[in-house]
Amino acid sequence: MSNIGKQPIIIPEGVAILQNKTEITVNGKLGELKQIFHPATNISIGDNEVIVTRSSDERQQRELHGLTRVLLANMIEGVSSGFQKELNLVGVGYSADSSKGNFLILNIGFSHTIYFEQPEGIIFETPNANTIIVKGINKQEVGQVAANIRELRKPEPYKGKGIKYSNEYIRRKAGKSIGVGEMG
Repeated sequence: MSNIGKQPIIIPEGVAILQNKTEITVNGKLGELKQIFHPATNISIGDNEVIVTRSSDERQQRELHGLTRVLLANMIEGVSSGFQKELNLVGVGYSADSSKGNFLILNIGFSHTIYFEQPEGIIFETPNANTIIVKGINKQEVGQVAANIRELRKPEPYKGKGIKYSNEYIRRKAGKSIGVGEMG
């Protein structure tokens, strides 16, 4: 039995879960998420918890058991409290601004300004010029949008300039050094 899959998911107050065959709809104070799950997994919704079981011990069923449980738990957490990723801009003159409509305006060392369009269901916040916070109810979308922003200017290992996650450590490399006494 999967250690993750056998744990029940506690349903917080204010969250409603509807099941229509293999489609699960989760409603909460932040919004609504829908997901279609594999029919081999059995999802039973009680008064205040959700339990995911499997019908056999086949390899595919074992793989889907933990995955289904985690996806359901992320849906419930997303509609009740939401998800966020924080990115930091490191570099002289690097800045971000989200106050101008549905675009994140980035100055990250290119000759032009980058306008990153805000996807539906995602919110950008810039508490200061060097910090971007990506918020949303879908954990996969939040992570993907944060990765797409980071991809615009990955941190480089010599000076550490670029866009990095707030909890990311950049392994630094030593630059070129000129040997003394090699001339002449």
